[in-house]
Amino acid sequence: MKKTILALSAALLTVISVNAQEGKPSVKVFSNFNYDLSAEEGENAFKEFEIKRSYLGYSYKFDDTFSAKITFDVGSNDGGSAYTAFLKVAALNWKASDNLSINFGQTGTKNFKFMEKAWGKRYINKSAQDKYKWANSADVGVTADYSLNERLSLDAQILNGEGYKKTQSTNGLFRGGLGITYKVSNNLALRLHHDVSPRATYGENDASQAINSLALVYSKDNFTIGAEKNMMKNAGNILNEERELNSIYGDYSISDKYSIFGRYDDATKTEKETSYTVVGIERQMTKGVKVALNVQSDKGIEEGDEAMNTLYLNLEYKF
Repeated sequence: MKKTILALSAALLTVISVNAQEGKPSVKVFSNFNYDLSAEEGENAFKEFEIKRSYLGYSYKFDDTFSAKITFDVGSNDGGSAYTAFLKVAALNWKASDNLSINFGQTGTKNFKFMEKAWGKRYINKSAQDKYKWANSADVGVTADYSLNERLSLDAQILNGEGYKKTQSTNGLFRGGLGITYKVSNNLALRLHHDVSPRATYGENDASQAINSLALVYSKDNFTIGAEKNMMKNAGNILNEERELNSIYGDYSISDKYSIFGRYDDATKTEKETSYTVVGIERQMTKGVKVALNVQSDKGIEEGDEAMNTLYLNLEYKF
């Protein structure tokens, strides 16, 4: 696997060196140190240093109409003993008009991009739908964005539905989505999204899965707050299986370098049946480098469940 990652890196660097004047390379790395605050007496509370994820990317502009982007996602396995490289994005973008933009290939999805941007702390943890595996951040298919005016925009997508870490399933069905984003004012934006995964079989208890999402973000001066409500109907294509996932997050800038942040996920009506909380302080060390000290907590819904608290020192650097 190390040889594979080195080969991918070498290939990317070769492309970058050949096309340095026309294209734009990018690198982003997430790492952390964590300490178990819930460890019992006699247990080793010190966990580990981790390189959780690295993104190696390159974008190229052919002309004013066409551009392309490629991104490799290199992340640690669940066991933490090795790293696996995936091709996350390999997309061609066509700017068909001033209002319409279309992506072909393996591209970023529309399900939670609005929420992830509002949360703004991907290097600390994924946004709610991503964290609880309600949707994939990238997939093979076609996506389109259409701007009606300065305040209102529409987007649509047709995807394989398996994500970028799996091949398309044998049922031959696609996953579709339609979204609308409305900027109420310079400070407030709203987002509605409908996602559907058709059923593969037609048994008595089979049904198409649908996810309806409502999100908003309010930002003014040095303060940002976001919230989202996600409802899943016929979860896993099983008739009348219901799920619900809610998240609220905020960030307050104390100064040019320091900000405090927090987030709460109510995932008690999901498959994991848990709630998640994170609070911390972030420092902008320099351009492209952030560090955050935070406490993350997970608590189940069963009687007697105790919160699992972990102290994290997260680092993001990108260039």
